[in-house]
Amino acid sequence: MSDFTSFNCWKCGATNQHVPIPLSRTEICAQCRADLHVCRQCQFYDTAKASACQEPVADHVSDKTRPNFCGYLSINTDPFHGDEQGSANVDALGALFGIDNALDSASPSSAEKAQDALEDLFGITPKDTD
Repeated sequence: MSDFTSFNCWKCGATNQHVPIPLSRTEICAQCRADLHVCRQCQFYDTAKASACQEPVADHVSDKTRPNFCGYLSINTDPFHGDEQGSANVDALGALFGIDNALDSASPSSAEKAQDALEDLFGITPKDTD
């Protein structure tokens, strides 16, 4: 007999309610339709580990966002972390060009500053937009 649980999607963060556990390999998010029986939804998912899995005897899964047959899957009820990688990339780009990424409505955006720095680096003159 199945139990039911509610948890957040690893991809969009939407709450999926009353999902039967154990999780079916074909289960998808009600909001974004992402596959849910994936490593990214598991509490053993850990990018600090070589195989990105804390479970020592689990088979290696190359694509952590695709459905798999792992029998060790244990639902992480809140695996969504937003776009951390995107923010880290913006910060790294800003650091590369020596740009402070603090938001200031009176100054150009970080993207504009980065674009200007890139154009300066390669000697590109901006095109007229008239």
